[in-house]
Amino acid sequence: MLADKLRKSVLQSAIQGNLTEQLATDDKVEDLLQAIEEEKELLIKEKKIKKQKPLPEITEDEIPFAIPENWKWVRLGEVIELISGRDLVKDKYNNNCEGIPYITGASNFNNNNLIIDRWTNEATSIAIKNDILLTCKGTIGEIAVLKENKVHIARQIMSIRLLQGNIEYIKWYIISQIDKLKSMGKSIIPGISREMILNYLIPLPPLAEQKRIVEKLDNVLANIDELKANEEKLSILQKNFPDKLKKSILQSAIQGKLTEQLATDDNVEDLLQAIKEEKERLIKEKKIKKQKPLPEITEEERPFEIPENWKWVRLGELGDYKKGPFGSALTKSMFIADSHEAVKVYEQKNAIKKDWKLGNYFIDKKYYEEKMKGFTVLNGDLIVSCAGTIGEQYFIPSEARIGIINQALMRIRIYKPINKRFYSILFNYVIKLSSIRLKGSAIKNILPFEVLKNIVVPLPPLAEQKRIVEKLDKLLADIEELKI
Repeated sequence: MLADKLRKSVLQSAIQGNLTEQLATDDKVEDLLQAIEEEKELLIKEKKIKKQKPLPEITEDEIPFAIPENWKWVRLGEVIELISGRDLVKDKYNNNCEGIPYITGASNFNNNNLIIDRWTNEATSIAIKNDILLTCKGTIGEIAVLKENKVHIARQIMSIRLLQGNIEYIKWYIISQIDKLKSMGKSIIPGISREMILNYLIPLPPLAEQKRIVEKLDNVLANIDELKANEEKLSILQKNFPDKLKKSILQSAIQGKLTEQLATDDNVEDLLQAIKEEKERLIKEKKIKKQKPLPEITEEERPFEIPENWKWVRLGELGDYKKGPFGSALTKSMFIADSHEAVKVYEQKNAIKKDWKLGNYFIDKKYYEEKMKGFTVLNGDLIVSCAGTIGEQYFIPSEARIGIINQALMRIRIYKPINKRFYSILFNYVIKLSSIRLKGSAIKNILPFEVLKNIVVPLPPLAEQKRIVEKLDKLLADIEELKI
């Protein structure tokens, strides 16, 4: 994101002295270093800190970039006290807010703030208000300036205590170096050692300029945070836009707003008559069973206006619907190895993955002939996933072998006069609007048969069905290219 790149650039400019103006009235940085040295000697004399080994001189090769003349490169150990953490055994801490907070690791850090969920009355490794806490083991590089008066820190954390200076400047400098510290930490087991922190170089400005840098950063970074929030909103909009556009186009298609109605189109009543004749033929040939007549469509059931040459019908009028057998009728104990006599059992993954070859479940042909023939899947049938991932559709291709649907599938045999692709679009629209959750369960399930077959849908003439399919296919292909 642009905001992240901008943030890094601004931080780099700040620590190089390019974000603020150097003023002749600023005290010399040597005066600050002298005051820090005196502070350190006093603390050692009072036995509040231990005397540290001298840090190595800084070589020219170590200096990563140029800084203003009135700044100075120093090692972090020259200006801070570093406190290492220590773990507590379980009986030494509690979750009842008794004692002082106990900070254990990266899980306590959230966007440069602390989450406190443990406390202790037996603190030994203590960080105090305004210390910088840095995770140094496990998930390294999490950082926060401590706002609590006191906390106990675990071994996964170090506390950086500035002897004199502006703690916010030190914080921003460490944040600017986090990626480098993380990469250095990976080479150790993994983690950041005390020596790494103490020996790390830092460009030190005069105290007055430290303050100016912090004030400038607070202002600029607040604007960058706002930019990032807007970028994230835009990213979400861009990500969701294709799906929303797809739904809108689908809605337009089934309302007759995507294509032109032509006077040369056949009357939709002729299509309905052809569907009726096809249904009667299939009943006569005993390929489907005769169904009870569906109720007349009332004015209140019609959800929107459709063109004059279209007609409202119930979904059940457009095809023959069959759900898979009940569990006891088809169990794993019935499955056999594949052979020329075996009948394939189609599963949800065939519909979801759009591949008839998937799956290794088969039943004996004799059992199929006796009990399962009503669940047969033929070439051109539409199978639909009915549980969990619902509404995924797949037309069984001409080369697929004969089979049956399992318990989690629905088979739809669309009546021939209807454009199958248009029916698929129509059915997909119905599923998107009508999918529900099983009562008392988090598992999604397709609508009950009686509800599904009674849903009213718009039916255009056959020629317009074809035009809608062609238009939609082109538009949906274009929309797929918009996805990021």
